[in-house]
Amino acid sequence: MTEPELEVIWDPVKARANIAKHGVTFAQAATVLLDPLALTVFDAAHSEVEDRWFTLGMSSAGKLLAVAHTYQPLGPARFRARLISAREATRRERVQYENEAP
Repeated sequence: MTEPELEVIWDPVKARANIAKHGVTFAQAATVLLDPLALTVFDAAHSEVEDRWFTLGMSSAGKLLAVAHTYQPLGPARFRARLISAREATRRERVQYENEAP
């Protein structure tokens, strides 16, 4: 079975705004999508214009982050994720991750 390939992109202006607002870089947030224990759910409340997803996972720096993003299929086992926002997880999200991660 082929391992899925994931390309992660973001808007540089939005990335700078995210650092100012949440103190989290999109480069760090991108690593959350590689967490094998990450929890990902469809974000129906914010999907009026495009399908959005919400992932709660551990970054490569060991921080639990909440990341909003889109997914776009590019072909067999190839996907592109576009980051929208990222922040440190709340206490409630941390408990959820610890209790529900596979």
